[in-house]
Amino acid sequence: MSTRRLVLTQSAALISAASTTLLLPEIARAQSNKIRVGLMLPYTGTFAQLGVAIENGFRMAIAEQGGKLGGREIEYFKVDDESEPSKGIENASKLVQRDKVDVLVGTVHSGVQMGIHKVARDSGVLSLIPNAGVHAATRSQCAPNVFRTSFSNSQPTRALGQAMVAKGHKKAVWITWKYAAGDEAFEGFKESYTAAGGTIVKELGLPFPNVEFQALLTEIASIKPDAVACFFAGGGAAKFMRDYAAAGLKDKIPLYGSGFLTEGVLEAAGPAADGVMTTLHYSDSLNTPRNQAFRLAYAKMFRLQPDVYAVQGYDTGLLLVQGANAVKGDLANKPALYKALESATIDSPRGKWTMSKSHNPVQDIYLRVVENKENKVLGVASKALADSGAGCKMA
Repeated sequence: MSTRRLVLTQSAALISAASTTLLLPEIARAQSNKIRVGLMLPYTGTFAQLGVAIENGFRMAIAEQGGKLGGREIEYFKVDDESEPSKGIENASKLVQRDKVDVLVGTVHSGVQMGIHKVARDSGVLSLIPNAGVHAATRSQCAPNVFRTSFSNSQPTRALGQAMVAKGHKKAVWITWKYAAGDEAFEGFKESYTAAGGTIVKELGLPFPNVEFQALLTEIASIKPDAVACFFAGGGAAKFMRDYAAAGLKDKIPLYGSGFLTEGVLEAAGPAADGVMTTLHYSDSLNTPRNQAFRLAYAKMFRLQPDVYAVQGYDTGLLLVQGANAVKGDLANKPALYKALESATIDSPRGKWTMSKSHNPVQDIYLRVVENKENKVLGVASKALADSGAGCKMA
């Protein structure tokens, strides 16, 4: 090979190598131009159905935008949190450090949420809470990058007190599982009921998830309050309502509760649930064009009926869409992104809501009564109700 040809060949090789070097960052950028969304939800165990409903709602909101956020494609990463608090930090870290997600959506269980919350605060990743109502997330440990789209644990019961006193129930017994969600639900009830002039004559509790209610129901019968207010959810809630009726209390002492008492359990509770009144930020039977259109679209897409968890997932998607659109898909522009999320008005199936300064929904809470296995809306128990945000200092 001549010297000239050798030089030309070497030059070509160098140009080729240089071109490759120049192209590599472009290829990497093209590959990573998708917004990386991490879903950390329960996909097995007691709360699996809730996790699926949240993901369905979230994906539906994104699908309505052509499957994009601020014009960018999305790549999903999923972790089953198993509703296991001891794995919360580890699982959230996988999504943030290994998968390098731009936004982390999760979760249902408040104990797991605190694991996600630690990772979110330490890493600065955008964290959207589609269910867990634990107070600390939007109170003492609030953070600029953490937004909740559901409720705080005391919000539904904060609307309950006035409604009960308005019906002449001046003396009440409170009963719940003794754990964080039960304690925080009691805070809302106590505040609203006593402010309205009611007296809590007895607080009763049993360890979570114990469902041996008989001794406590006997005590309620002997106290003879005007009404009973409670916080239970899931299978335990269905059993409590059945046991309450079986103890002969149903027709003597009206039963009230946080709306989760009657969510998703009306089949299991049967006639025992009839007449039970609850307060919650949503009802399947909410008679508005927005809710009816949502329910029809969801049923068509998933062949399932949506519940409050599906709505919360949907609203999480709507919030993220608003934020992403405001920054044209540039989620790295955090000041503008957070400002857009903070100032958003969400046109939700539950009714329009806004974000409080501590990043929790300011929303209407409805008074509902169970009739023929349906939570029928009686009216708005509390208009534009905000959580106190006590102790929240944004960094």
